[in-house]
Amino acid sequence: MCGRFVITSAPAALRQLFGYLEQPNFPPRYNVAPTQPVPVVMLQQGARHFRLMRWGLIPSWVKDPRKFTLLINARSEGVLEKPAFKNAIRRRRCLIPADGYYEWQAAGGRKQPYFIHRADGTPLAFAAVAETWMGPNGEELDTVAIVTAAASEDLAALHDRVPVTIAPDDFARWLDCRNDEVEAALPLLKPPRIGEFVWHPVSTQVNRAANDDAQLVLPISAEEMAAESRPVKKAVRKPPPAIDDAQGSLF
Repeated sequence: MCGRFVITSAPAALRQLFGYLEQPNFPPRYNVAPTQPVPVVMLQQGARHFRLMRWGLIPSWVKDPRKFTLLINARSEGVLEKPAFKNAIRRRRCLIPADGYYEWQAAGGRKQPYFIHRADGTPLAFAAVAETWMGPNGEELDTVAIVTAAASEDLAALHDRVPVTIAPDDFARWLDCRNDEVEAALPLLKPPRIGEFVWHPVSTQVNRAANDDAQLVLPISAEEMAAESRPVKKAVRKPPPAIDDAQGSLF
């Protein structure tokens, strides 16, 4: 599963890696959350392009998005059959640039967040599928979901699902949606190799989507984890002292 991710590489470095034509300039983001705009790379008319899309796919046939479940992930095992994804996986495969993501592990009655990234520190590309939803008044909304797979043995210690990542040598194969062909891309829907990713615990400050700064990805110590797990004691408000109306003194 992927519910929050990070994109911190310089825009020029990502443009060189992904090979899109545009030259967007955007700040680093340390806590990208669902429903927010996210960077997406697509192949259109034979060239790669950079787009911003809403994270949370809305199929074109949905009448009222407010009554539709938020689809931030698409399970690789059912992506060809699920009505929400079966057209997108054939016609609108795309990539989401990132530098890592967060996962939460249940421990001691609470959930501890971890930051997960490549062991070599290089950027990664989430496999994703996109749809354009059109409203009754002609409005359009480009939306996207990240494809997930069963976790590899090491990452399964944190969660049983992981986002599918596409290697640079396979970008062209994943993005090529000509003639609605999908057979060549399906073998890419697999978890990362054992040891490809590493992780460390981070502060629960990442739980709030409003928090977005470089401190979120820093590792925390066991002592800091213990301190965050302790319940915060609420201050007890003492009643105001009684006043002797006659004397104007306190007693």
